[in-house]
Amino acid sequence: MLFAATDDDLIHRALAGSQRAWVSLVERHERKVYNFCLRQTRNRSDAMDLLQDVFLAVYRHLPSWRGEGELQAWIMRIAVNKSMDFYRQRQRAPQTDSDEHAEAALLDWQAPTSHEPAHMHELLNTNADVVQRLQALPAEQRLVVEMKFFQHRTFEQISKLTGVPVNTVKSRLYTSLQKLKDQLETSHAL
Repeated sequence: MLFAATDDDLIHRALAGSQRAWVSLVERHERKVYNFCLRQTRNRSDAMDLLQDVFLAVYRHLPSWRGEGELQAWIMRIAVNKSMDFYRQRQRAPQTDSDEHAEAALLDWQAPTSHEPAHMHELLNTNADVVQRLQALPAEQRLVVEMKFFQHRTFEQISKLTGVPVNTVKSRLYTSLQKLKDQLETSHAL
């Protein structure tokens, strides 16, 4: 009889030394973490490095996992912390490289409702504009937008994951939305 192992089962087996359980745990969560890292870094290589840092930290801290809450949220909190470290490091040594494939992957975040060429062209242009505008936001604001709209987190969940008060999360979101709105209005002004 086959059954899908829960995260807790995989954790217990991984802590007991099962490499297969650890790999299964990583495979279960890596796509979501990678997509988050890619949206944060806009570069596949940096996203892969960040992904490795996240799962290395998960592995190191796995014995401290108390089973409270959902594992995905715990992993994403680690990803948020590692991405903030990435931003701090990037500010000290700025890089202007952008991975063309990462750009293309970022443009693919909205599922098309129609596969007609004209609709697909409009969708890609819209997504490119949104991605470009999001990247212009400060890291803290971009992170809140990412978690609210890409990960569908509540304000309370974002607060727990980022370690900032709920009102600060709301303020960052509303400030970033206002900035995006102002950018759109400015670009569409005659």
